[in-house]
Amino acid sequence: MAEELVRYAAAEGVATLTLDSPGNRNALSTPLIRQFTDALRAALADDAVRVILLDHAGPVFCSGADLKETAAARESGQVPAAALVDLLADLVEAPKPVVARIAGPARAGGLGLIAAADIAVCTTAATFAFTEVRLGVIPAVISATVLPRLTPRAASELYLTGEVFDGHRAEHVGLVTAAVPESDLDPAVRRYLDALVLGAPGALAGAKGLLRTPVRERLRELADLSAGYFLSTEGREGVAAYAEKRVPSWVPEGRRSA
Repeated sequence: MAEELVRYAAAEGVATLTLDSPGNRNALSTPLIRQFTDALRAALADDAVRVILLDHAGPVFCSGADLKETAAARESGQVPAAALVDLLADLVEAPKPVVARIAGPARAGGLGLIAAADIAVCTTAATFAFTEVRLGVIPAVISATVLPRLTPRAASELYLTGEVFDGHRAEHVGLVTAAVPESDLDPAVRRYLDALVLGAPGALAGAKGLLRTPVRERLRELADLSAGYFLSTEGREGVAAYAEKRVPSWVPEGRRSA
């Protein structure tokens, strides 16, 4: 039997999808993405479910693409993260509201999940980063969900520097709806869930239709762009450097202690 990487539970109109792969910091491996997509579609098919909650087990929300899997698979010219396309599209197109609960760090692809949610609540201590350029790749696929959320100046800074930022900044630039102290996280999430289940299902779906723009085709284009970078010389060097815990070769000698 396949390892359960995404747990599903439904009660009182809320389906909770919990990323449960703490051993690799809830990295977006192909099996996890497939299980997540299946769980999401099960929630969408259940008329008793009015709201979908995205949660996580362990201290990390999501570390982004599974780089070990990526390194192993790309010799065949494949990039496992391409499977993220359908998941992000399903989240954006879901007629039911999606709420993300973020109690720990999120990196790269994990920020794409957060941005795809309609409402996202994090702790002020949670940290975020678009680390892609430091790995020789770009945040291509997740741009479809992230860029509509971020202010343009913040997007430029955070995409290009790869710097880590906290929950306060995530709220300020639009990545999350609210950043609260850790002790207030669950009550804050519960307030949103309680408010959302009061909405009529058809009206909620209609309101979401007003808010969203089509992304599926754009996501496919961005997946091709992303694959080109992961398969490039820089992408191979960046992923290898990460695995070997060293500084990539493109970093100038005098900066290698940074």
